[in-house]
Amino acid sequence: MIRLYNTKDLKIEEFKPIHEGHVDMYVCGPTVYNYAHIGNARPMIVFDVLKRLMEAHGYTVTYVSNFTDVDDKIIKKAAEEHTTEAVIAQRYIDAYQGVRKLLNTELPDITPRVTETMPQIIEFIDELVKSGHAYEANGDVYFSVDSVPNYGSVSHQKLNELEAGARIETNDQKKNPYDFALWKKTDMGIKWDSPWGEGRPGWHTECVVMINNNMGPLIDIHGGGMDLKFPHHENEAAQSEALHGNELANYWVHNAMVNINGTKMSKSLGNVMWAKDVTEELGTNLTRWLMSSVHYRKELNFSDETIETARKELERVLNPMKQADIKAALNGASFDSSYDEESWKLFLDAMDDDMNTPNAYAVIFETVKKLNAALRQREINWAEVGKYRNAVEKMLDLLGITVEKITVSEEDRALFARWNTAKQEKDFATADECRKQLSEKGLL
Repeated sequence: MIRLYNTKDLKIEEFKPIHEGHVDMYVCGPTVYNYAHIGNARPMIVFDVLKRLMEAHGYTVTYVSNFTDVDDKIIKKAAEEHTTEAVIAQRYIDAYQGVRKLLNTELPDITPRVTETMPQIIEFIDELVKSGHAYEANGDVYFSVDSVPNYGSVSHQKLNELEAGARIETNDQKKNPYDFALWKKTDMGIKWDSPWGEGRPGWHTECVVMINNNMGPLIDIHGGGMDLKFPHHENEAAQSEALHGNELANYWVHNAMVNINGTKMSKSLGNVMWAKDVTEELGTNLTRWLMSSVHYRKELNFSDETIETARKELERVLNPMKQADIKAALNGASFDSSYDEESWKLFLDAMDDDMNTPNAYAVIFETVKKLNAALRQREINWAEVGKYRNAVEKMLDLLGITVEKITVSEEDRALFARWNTAKQEKDFATADECRKQLSEKGLL
């Protein structure tokens, strides 16, 4: 039984899908005017793990994550480079998808773009205007937050108690300062015709329409970073409530932010770490292990210390698995597909508890401990070694961490035999040389 923390209800709740055996999940994607930083990588991994967890329980999952390819920053960059917005957007979409693959995430099933959804967006805004939930002012269209009695139910903010510094657009055309733009009149950059004149849509409307188009008016899970909770997700929920009578999703799931050396990552501080660079430097497995080492609702800190801790932990897990494969090969043993079901159940129990990865890691370490003990026996029970080894691999797979398949050639076997003979005969020079060669082959 999977349980998730629902931001809307401020508690962990049992997950119950709308349609039996199936999950619809939407995660807000990037505005594609720059490359993905390590903060963008966190939701990629968090919701990839959630998808894998759902699949481990037998659910089929439709995973949708959009690309916002209309934005002032995209328009500005296109003008600076004397090219089109489409060229800019495609450059960063390709790079973003590259990072997803580099991180070993299962790519979203559907990746809608705003530019491909424009007729539906305009129609959606028109319906809000006609229903009295939105109004036109000099070519702009605004959503009336006063028209939705439960505005603030997702982020738990009241109009008279809103956070200072929240991204609120204010101008004299609005009936309420917290009304937000659904359509923006514009005379520069990419624009479309509409009943209100030429312009482009507001950010908060785009996601609602892409969700409606691809999965319907109500979905199971809406995810994203904590920074999107207000105003973006709140305003999405308000529009859905206005037009469909529901808040768009039954479960709102948010991951916390990434810090760099204990400090918030920001361009102004010059401490932005690009996801591609970090992953290529650390490797996919280590990046994912570090990302999941902290509960997804807690802030994650990238530092030399946390990276080194994660490296040691991962080696502690992967090395015994490698040794199990090598020793089995040298002894003519092989492993079937069976695994330690008790360990796997304990791991799933931890993951089912709002994706409690720290507790899940504890189960992995305990299973590795059993694997090490089985490998140390004078008469090794290969079936026992195999079930612990396979259980760990199964756990790692759910976390998106791959286990390298070790093959031992006849040349390798001869080298191992020579090494063992040299040690027995106390021929340390030969033993050291053999050890060096085995190490270079990745067999030690």
